[in-house]
Amino acid sequence: MNLSVGILFAPCIKFRLNGIYRNEEQTYTGECSVIKNEEALILQTSAGQQTISSGFTLTPDDHEQADFDLLDVVIGIHFHWERTENQKFKGALQILDEQQYLTAVNILPLEDYLLSVISSEMSATSSLELLKAHAVISRSWLIAQKVKKERLTADYQSCLRDENQYIRWFDREDHDHFDVCADDHCQRYQGISKAYTPAVQQAIEATRGEVLLYGEEICDARFSKCCGGVSERFDNTWEPVNHPYLTKVIDSASLTPVPDLSREEHAKAWITSAPDVFCNTRDKQVLSNVLNDYDQETQDFFRWQISYTTEELSALVKTKLGIDFGIIHALEPLQRGVSGRIIRLRISGSKKSMVIGKELIIRKALSPSHLYSSAFIIETEKNSSGTPVRFTLKGAGWGHGVGLCQIGAAVMSAKGYNYKEILTHYFPGTKIETIENGELKIENENSSVSFAATSSINRGGAGDSSQKR
Repeated sequence: MNLSVGILFAPCIKFRLNGIYRNEEQTYTGECSVIKNEEALILQTSAGQQTISSGFTLTPDDHEQADFDLLDVVIGIHFHWERTENQKFKGALQILDEQQYLTAVNILPLEDYLLSVISSEMSATSSLELLKAHAVISRSWLIAQKVKKERLTADYQSCLRDENQYIRWFDREDHDHFDVCADDHCQRYQGISKAYTPAVQQAIEATRGEVLLYGEEICDARFSKCCGGVSERFDNTWEPVNHPYLTKVIDSASLTPVPDLSREEHAKAWITSAPDVFCNTRDKQVLSNVLNDYDQETQDFFRWQISYTTEELSALVKTKLGIDFGIIHALEPLQRGVSGRIIRLRISGSKKSMVIGKELIIRKALSPSHLYSSAFIIETEKNSSGTPVRFTLKGAGWGHGVGLCQIGAAVMSAKGYNYKEILTHYFPGTKIETIENGELKIENENSSVSFAATSSINRGGAGDSSQKR
């Protein structure tokens, strides 16, 4: 099973072919670049220039030995860790003209993709059980996206906007010409330089073909850095679809009940506390194993706060949303999810009042990059005349909080849980099944793509082993 991954979106694509690559009968190697000149795409190589068309694909003669470097790849797009780096890839390189920019696409087999994903999302030095858990999740998620793509109808909407509200969610259906992108919007995929450690290869081999199923459906398995103590429901973050395995999970061994965090008073008490949960850790060894170098720059992920003057916040929101509220005088949570994350937030200003959501829009609006999460409370400081002068946001967690909590899972692994126990904890009611011969057929009246359980699957529940929870 091959897939296409959008890597770089830019007016000029620069790359280096390390080996012999081929397009039809013509061969290429060395330094190259592609630019858009009016309506034509111009490929520049050491041999000169030539005009190419969108979809131009370079395939290596030797898939094992050849690779290519993409230069100036932006990672962490619009997040607080955004930066540029050169990256190395196996497989084929395709150049697409997407009108506003050129797109570099990597085409490669699924299992090769996973080698990079699980060590791009985390550190390649993570524990074996954590890497195995992530391999199963990433494989499941990717196949689920390919099935979902076939099921999308022309009337699918991911944005509701009028004068009173701006509600939007973001998912892989935002990509029309390739399967997934290489950044946090989908899954981090940063090439082969971070992938080749023995533990990563062992994790891929040990779980080869394994996917999470709920009933007979391959799971749309999600993950985030830190849930903050309780995971969130899928439908509170993305489209209004209920996935029973993406639900409220208390991130602890005891599973001690927590109050209803959708209620404002309970959310406030929870967010301002420090509960004894897996992801509440300062263990440097655990964190260095699960977080990449740039992720380790973020240290206040479990509980955090940020403060703005009313003028700063008003200017920020106008810049980020393109909506002029005037001077903002109130932020009011209207709806919270099961983890305390705000789903709908009313912003009131001197010029207008409007409701925004879902969680990612809220995080984008209230930060120069992205707020760590939408699980926050608002403290308003007023002057002597009662006019708001400052807003302080006190929050919990890092990311959307749906599915596996990467830091919590790292702590579980350090405590001796195996990958099946980790998956059972974060995805209740699921089972692990193995795709044999590289193919899993799904018979579904809404899908022409086939990736579902047949007799070729080995059945082995994720909960088969004893639980430590």
